Order: sequence, then structure tokens, then C-alpha cells
Amino acid sequence: MATSLEIVSEHACFGGVQRFYKHESSAIGLPMRFSVFLPAHAVAGERVPALIYLAGLTCNEETFMTKAGAQRRAAELGLALIAPDTGPRGAGIASESDAWDFGLAASFYLDASREPWSKHYRMETYLTREFMSVIGQHLPVDTNRLGLFGHSMGGHGALTLALRHSGVFKSLSALAPICAPTQCPWGQKAFSGYLGLEMNMWRRHDATELMKSQGNAPYPDGILIDQGLADKFLDEQLLPHLFEAACQSVGQPLTLRRHAGYDHGYYFISTFINDHLDHHAQILKRA
Repeated sequence: MATSLEIVSEHACFGGVQRFYKHESSAIGLPMRFSVFLPAHAVAGERVPALIYLAGLTCNEETFMTKAGAQRRAAELGLALIAPDTGPRGAGIASESDAWDFGLAASFYLDASREPWSKHYRMETYLTREFMSVIGQHLPVDTNRLGLFGHSMGGHGALTLALRHSGVFKSLSALAPICAPTQCPWGQKAFSGYLGLEMNMWRRHDATELMKSQGNAPYPDGILIDQGLADKFLDEQLLPHLFEAACQSVGQPLTLRRHAGYDHGYYFISTFINDHLDHHAQILKRA
């Protein structure tokens, strides 16, 4: 049965339209929200390539669209932008809001296997199955030309989902991603809470470990990562050098750009967002 969408709000934007949607999710068991920017050609009915953006801790489906300043360049390139929420809301778990880095708005884009999280915290299934069907049914986007990118926790989600679901996403990038969550406090807290203490389960959701296990380069057109060197989370939480080494070990082309003076926030993201859109557009228009 087709999922119905409700438009929460709609705004003209750079010749296209910015929309915010909600729908009932069977994978999550709760309503889910997401945002979409459609360029003019898509509004006219043409199916266009699309980029899915996964946001970071404490964010929601509005954060990227209101802070990143991506719509102008997306309109010029003819790309749709899609940003799902960072996790389920309304699960009613007593400890859900106790910490900013676990629970509400901190799903880590995986399917939890531990109670009480496993009932609703099923973001991997939602994003790679149900959400793909929803956008394919209801939006003028070409689901054979999808790119994936994200920031921080969302960068972790982009890297891991792209590596775990071969062929779904044709292009990949990240901004200040959590690259080795099995080796950082954020990841260890999330994985122990959602998955338990079995290290083999953790490794299945660690971009560095997943890249090491690749038989060849999964993204031969290259992966782009931008990282600010004034990012207070760089040394303890993000660890991009480990992902860089993993890419080198399997011959995966990686452009890891390190930027002096830039921190972890959306001023950093907005500075380099056009480069990411250009990276994806170049690949998706050849796909």
C-alpha cells in the first residue's frame, strides 16, 4: 500500500520549491518528517538526480535546509535535496532525552537491537527501504541517481549506509564525519546502548572497519570529505585519519581536505557546501 504524504509547509525558493513533509512510517512505527528542495525542472515534473543529507546530533529535518545555504547551487545544478529527520520522535522511552548524544535526535542511523530502543529506532531500515520507496513514489526524483552525504553523526551515517548498501547510492561525501565510532566516546556510547556489547556488531556500523573489508574501491569516482582543523571534536571523536588509511589500504580514491580555522558548525558547512554539490552532480549526471 502506498504511503501518503502530508505537506507541512511549502515555500518558493530559487525558482523551485522548498517543502517539509510528514508521513506515517511502518519501519519506525511513528510519524516521520523530512524536507525537500526541488529545482524548477523537478517542479515542472522532470525526474532529477537527488542528494540525501543526513544531519548530526541534536538536529532535525529543518536544520540543513535553513542553515547550509545549499538551495541556490542545487537549483543551478538541477539537483533535488532531501533531508530526513535524525531519528524517531514520540517513542515514549523514559530515558530518551537524558543526553544530547544518545536517544532523541541521536539515532546514529542504525537499527537498534536492544530494548527499549529496538521497537522504534530502526533508521537503517527506514532510510534504505521505506524512505527510498516514499521518495520514488511521491517525488520527481530519479532514484537511480541518488547521492548521499552528511555531517558529524550524519557523516557517519552517510559513510556506513553507503558502504553497507552497495549500489543504492552512486556518489558519497561527508563533512566532519565520525569516521571510527568503535574508537570514540560518541560511538561507544551509542553502540553499547543500541547494539549491546558485542564488538562484531559495532564493526558493522564503523566506516573505517567497513572500508577495510572492501575487496576493491566501492566508489571509484572518489569520496570527498571536508574537515575543519579548529573542530573541537576532531581529535577525540572524528578520527578522519583512520578512514583515510582504510581507503588507502583498498585503493579507494579519497579527497580529505583539512581546513585551518574552521570549526564543527554550519558556518563551516555553508563555506564548503557548493563543493559537495558539485562533486555529486558531476558523478550523478554521468550515472
